[in-house]
Amino acid sequence: MRSRVVVAVIGTALLAGCSMLPAMPDPVPTSVVPPVGTAGSQLSPDGFDAVQRMAVRIRNVGCGTLSTGSGFAVDAHTLVTNKHVVADSAELEIATYDGRDIRATAASTALLADLAIVVTAEPLPYAPQLADADPVQGDPVTVVGYPLGGELTVTDGTIVGAEEDPLQATLGTVLITDAQVEPGSSGSAVLDADGRVVGVVYAKSQSGYSYVVPVSTLKAMLNDTSAFSPAPTCTG
Repeated sequence: MRSRVVVAVIGTALLAGCSMLPAMPDPVPTSVVPPVGTAGSQLSPDGFDAVQRMAVRIRNVGCGTLSTGSGFAVDAHTLVTNKHVVADSAELEIATYDGRDIRATAASTALLADLAIVVTAEPLPYAPQLADADPVQGDPVTVVGYPLGGELTVTDGTIVGAEEDPLQATLGTVLITDAQVEPGSSGSAVLDADGRVVGVVYAKSQSGYSYVVPVSTLKAMLNDTSAFSPAPTCTG
């Protein structure tokens, strides 16, 4: 399947120490960036409006490192993102589309897939519906996240195939989309035309295709409390 070189899409900066960490980016505007390379979003008007409220920007403050990723709510106090977005942190900082800060109270990472859940103290603006079934080849999808730790971006594409997970052999089958992602897109929700979550972005190939944990895997793991353990931190 195309290039076998696959990389995670977390945005990272190495720093000399926590005291030198830069400030959070400016609050995200209430509008979203238009889809990349398309005339308009494949989402319905209601779905397009909802993406502003469902997605969050995650800042992983580590011990001498800083990285950014994306995530989305699954209920009023629970976020889904990638394992590599939250791992090895000293602190997780979460911001909503309107610049509101949300405190993380706990983070857990999946034992198999590159997935994580984050519990928040304050309620999240909106939780989308999880789709009943995985998308298939040719289905239109939309990726919603914060590439490069910047503005909320909506990017359209299609499902172009599936293959065994090239990064983690234990995960099983993952989806591939031509919707473009960038560093910081890790943990972005992948939506169908009605705004339902059909997967979670976790990596991209060297040739530009994006790899997605399918919603069937996400739902199975959310329903199994033994599938997650406390996220590792950089402090011990």
